[in-house]
Amino acid sequence: MSEIHVVCLHCGSVNRLPADRPALEAKCGRCARSLFSGHAREVDAAMLERQVARSTVPLLVDFWAPWCGPCRAMAPAYEAAARELEPHVHALKLNCDAEQAAAARHGIRAIPSMLLFHGGREIARTSGALSTGRIVRWVRQHLPPAG
Repeated sequence: MSEIHVVCLHCGSVNRLPADRPALEAKCGRCARSLFSGHAREVDAAMLERQVARSTVPLLVDFWAPWCGPCRAMAPAYEAAARELEPHVHALKLNCDAEQAAAARHGIRAIPSMLLFHGGREIARTSGALSTGRIVRWVRQHLPPAG
């Protein structure tokens, strides 16, 4: 039986989930909180790096800033995309003002920018505000086929 690894966004522990069990019902083995919420979650640099390094679930990360008009305009679309993509993709948000070193480390030069990670590495990136449908299509277009 294959399994997926999900890093808890609350306590940071790595959870192993059997691939044949409903992921949306999964709870963290350490803190007992839901591993999937259907919402985009704000993370700091340390949590982002832990997610990238340890999660086998693809990660969609919105690099944004509170003062950015296009970022604020895209926020509802990103939230709706998060609901549609989970549990197959975890949607995260990183505030570039609060986490400037992390934004620089990932080569963020324009916001909003979305990076898609899978298998511990970046597999795609795009900049500019997108609608919900375009975000979902872009993610699905860049993910490897499920096998």
